[in-house]
Amino acid sequence: MSSKLFIQIQILFLLATGLHLSGCQSPSTSSFEIKAGKPVPNLEGEIYFKNVRQLTFEGENAEAYWSNDGKKLIFQSNAPPFKCDQIFVLDLETGIKNLVSTGKGRTTCAYFLKGDEKIVYASTHLADENCPPPVFRKNGKYVWGLYPGYDVFIANADGSGLKALTETPGYDAEATVCPVTGEIVFTSVRDGDLELYSVSPDGSNLKRLTNRPGYDGGAFYSHDGTKLVQRSGYFANDEEKKAYFDLLKENLVQPSQMEITVLDRDGSNFKKVTDNGKANFAPFWHPDNKRILFSSNLNDPRGRNFEIYIIDEDGKNRKQITNNPSFDGFPMFSPDGKYLVFASNRYNKPGSRDTNVFVAEWVEQP
Repeated sequence: MSSKLFIQIQILFLLATGLHLSGCQSPSTSSFEIKAGKPVPNLEGEIYFKNVRQLTFEGENAEAYWSNDGKKLIFQSNAPPFKCDQIFVLDLETGIKNLVSTGKGRTTCAYFLKGDEKIVYASTHLADENCPPPVFRKNGKYVWGLYPGYDVFIANADGSGLKALTETPGYDAEATVCPVTGEIVFTSVRDGDLELYSVSPDGSNLKRLTNRPGYDGGAFYSHDGTKLVQRSGYFANDEEKKAYFDLLKENLVQPSQMEITVLDRDGSNFKKVTDNGKANFAPFWHPDNKRILFSSNLNDPRGRNFEIYIIDEDGKNRKQITNNPSFDGFPMFSPDGKYLVFASNRYNKPGSRDTNVFVAEWVEQP
């Protein structure tokens, strides 16, 4: 989710068949077969994957999230002719890809609402129809741009009927949806810090969920709708805290130290899952609602190689899922738990910085 921020990689669910997910079972898709994209080889050591397919082939593509029926993906891409990210829906059976955002401004963090008849995403197009300038570095350090023109929008699944869900000044983005209640969670700077908020799809019942200094965002609901997992920034001292808020005034954030945290849906019981001081982000719940997938550079001293890991909610039993010497991130299980979709720099042509979307069948390990 940030922007659930879509990382530009220039530096930088599924148990065995038969698992029943409380509150979020999908309709039967027994005759459905993923035909989009093309098969690619498994990388050595990736024992959780089989039958990997590459779904996109040009530009930067990421944050691919499943429809509730498991037949489509919604994701962001800057593939030509677009100069900055726009939102697309990919039909996984036919391979047909359709633009569902306006084609203007920059977009991020799209998600299907419950029932798949509507979508939610963030866009800057009302503030400016042009692409906002990219921001990658500040004072020699890698940063994310928190474009103040971002607001959250809801539209029909084909992109029509677009309506603003947020209209406050400053950054509103990173929206995802509870598969049980249909409630939306998003990240906003409206109260002077990056905090989590929940809201009904009609804009009612707005609630602030977090209240601590530092980034809280990029959240996803558990499959039973009782908990949230997100990324959170921490400070080692007052100097780091001041630097964070100074950057925030410039609509920037430095994501080099983010931990995975969990909380109940009402904001209570906030606690750390990871505690490694690295850039941990893009968490998503395993179908058992007890384990969490996330992306991290924790094993790269240079901080550039991101792999996908799985970890117990209490921070124990961390295991590495991917084995690719560049970037793997944004993992998300299909509603039936059979597939995992993720973004990766694997199989790029020499010199290419493309990020593409891949899907694999999940092989549960002891």
